Amino acid sequence: MNETLRSDVLISGGGLVGQTLALALARHGLSSQIVDPADPVATIAPGFDGRASAIASATWQMFEVLGIADRLAGHGCPIHAIKVSDGGQAGELDFVTSPEDRALGTMIENRRLRIALAAGLADAPLVRSFMPAEVANREIGAHGVTLTLADGTRLAAPLLIVAEGRRSPTRDAAGFTIAGWSYHHHAMIGAVAHSKPHGSVAHEIFFPSGPFALLPLVDDERGRHRSAFVWTVSEKDGPGFAKLGDRGFTAELEKRAGGLLGTMELVAPRMTYPLGFHHSASIVADRVALVGDAAHGIHPIAGQGLNLGLRDVAALAEVLVEGARLGLDLGDAALLARYQRWRGLDSLMVSLATDSLTRLFGIPGRTASAVRRAGLGAVQRLPALKNFFMDEARGEAGDLPRLLAGAEI
Repeated sequence: MNETLRSDVLISGGGLVGQTLALALARHGLSSQIVDPADPVATIAPGFDGRASAIASATWQMFEVLGIADRLAGHGCPIHAIKVSDGGQAGELDFVTSPEDRALGTMIENRRLRIALAAGLADAPLVRSFMPAEVANREIGAHGVTLTLADGTRLAAPLLIVAEGRRSPTRDAAGFTIAGWSYHHHAMIGAVAHSKPHGSVAHEIFFPSGPFALLPLVDDERGRHRSAFVWTVSEKDGPGFAKLGDRGFTAELEKRAGGLLGTMELVAPRMTYPLGFHHSASIVADRVALVGDAAHGIHPIAGQGLNLGLRDVAALAEVLVEGARLGLDLGDAALLARYQRWRGLDSLMVSLATDSLTRLFGIPGRTASAVRRAGLGAVQRLPALKNFFMDEARGEAGDLPRLLAGAEI
């Protein structure tokens, strides 16, 4: 009979959120075992796959505490301005910081994030990874959780943390109630090299067919200026754009960008995926806690999806570390209730805000466009309101966990 391997927590899901949580817990003395079916070698294979993330400045402060930021040195492009417009017309709203101030965020290739996290995990003796590995059986009992892997290995802990992403089998098997709907849109993502420098400016242009974002990346090894793009189109148009050759697709990109970055050239594979919304009514159950996209999936309109998951990480890590210091059972219902209170409302409000923006900017017609431009202009003229939105973009609003404030727990 196989020996049962024990740890303080089990983490089902070894993506960016699950690995960051394991590092945060290990730094504060808690052990974890990560299980994921993905091959870690494949996730850090050479070559840019076009996926990149905007890391809010508060999240970056957590990366600094955890030692991740040092491993990303030279690979991140600071965002010092965000310019928002309705169809590229007059009435633009801009959020600008000086080069001396903290950036609003940092754009990083996801592959670079995965490499930095893998290096951090390799130096963390309190983290054990089982990747690739399949879970054959889950047992959630009164005193703990046991996962049996396909090869017979048994893992046990007082708490199971689910970080499996949007289509989470563990979440669904545990009976969590999920509200969700489709936006009937597809997001096309990738990266381009362009003739004009981006100046560390992110652009968000709202069209009736969906938002179009250009996000600054560091220049490549050949010195070419680069940006990531997130282009939303209706689901009926998605297949047509996917069939376009690179030249035709690039011509459409340049048209959408309106000459902001000059001529463009694709430098990464294009990807297309359907957009939807989902939110779990609760993020905890008996000895189970949800983090990241397993708990909430939002529209990429404001680039907050990964940051929302990493805010879950910071809050849950603080709750568990403080609970361990008090000698509490880490699967205790009262302890998990604190995490529910802390993150439940914030994640719901962010989710609903992005959903409302998606619907507001999707209303066609000149009247709706005029109202939107008037709204953008009003925010532009009101410093207090503008500063509120800048704090939201930085991830610094609300009751911040210590890690997001740049402090140890």
